[in-house]
Amino acid sequence: MPANNALIGNLLSPAVLAFVLGLSARIIKGDLTLPKDAFGLIAAYLLFAIGLKGGIELSHASFNEVAKPAAATLLLGCLTPISAYFILRRCCRLGTADSAGVAAHYGSVSAVTFIAAQSFAAAQGKEAEGFMSTLVTVLESPGINIALAIGLMTSNGGRKLSAALHEVFTSRGLLLLVGGLIVGCVTGEKNWADVALFYDTKGPIFRGSLCLFLLHMGALAGERLHDLRSVGPRLLAFAVIVPVLHGALGVCLGHLSGLSVGGAAVLGAMAASASYIAAPPAVRLTLPEANPTFSLTCALGITFPFNILIGIPLYFEIARRFGE
Repeated sequence: MPANNALIGNLLSPAVLAFVLGLSARIIKGDLTLPKDAFGLIAAYLLFAIGLKGGIELSHASFNEVAKPAAATLLLGCLTPISAYFILRRCCRLGTADSAGVAAHYGSVSAVTFIAAQSFAAAQGKEAEGFMSTLVTVLESPGINIALAIGLMTSNGGRKLSAALHEVFTSRGLLLLVGGLIVGCVTGEKNWADVALFYDTKGPIFRGSLCLFLLHMGALAGERLHDLRSVGPRLLAFAVIVPVLHGALGVCLGHLSGLSVGGAAVLGAMAASASYIAAPPAVRLTLPEANPTFSLTCALGITFPFNILIGIPLYFEIARRFGE
């Protein structure tokens, strides 16, 4: 499918339009946010479904199929926070703590961007490998903790860093993903068939839940728009340019590791995304002096909408060209 058709198709998909609706409602000072308990339940369902389905697919994959993509993903988890940190320090002129705090967000993964990228690739007839949710867990931890370690290099922060590690590894999102993977790996095809209608990530229940989730996320992103003036033009540019660079790198490494066009595009979207769920508590715990306005406004107010609306089709087109 040509790039412009893919972009138009993405912009007209129910999930993206739901995001735009939530964003627009917040701009006109309306309220389309979900109740906190409902939002938490849908988020837990989406993450567990991804892990469960990924575990089923992982049980069918050989070690050789997963090893190279996992190694490429681990390399991404090391490169993205380091590159983000030095760009923030030299080009955006942020202090050490603020640079490390923002870099931790951009080294980590947005699970929602991952889900949206998977759905987009499937809609283009280039479904990603089933074990991609395994790669989310591989990318999550180093992306956060390398940036935090950089921020603590000049201080005696060993206890803080260990506490941050605990915060990341015991976070609800990571436990749902890893727990779902384990359950999926051991459950077997017969038992999976009993729940497949509810948890299948290609099914209508999952896709409908994603629409509701993105409606809420659009409203949350709209709440950050008023902070754009405070982050400055350099950070605004960072929040668009760096994700594209990281996304292109992710696609390239995905292609070299043997992933399909869809898999390389999803890995690119993962590398381009910025966490606004797992990273904030870890940064707050380890680098309390870091200004959260910088990281959350960039991650949620700029990068997340950019990826949902434009970035994912762009990474897919890069992957398609690599795959030809």
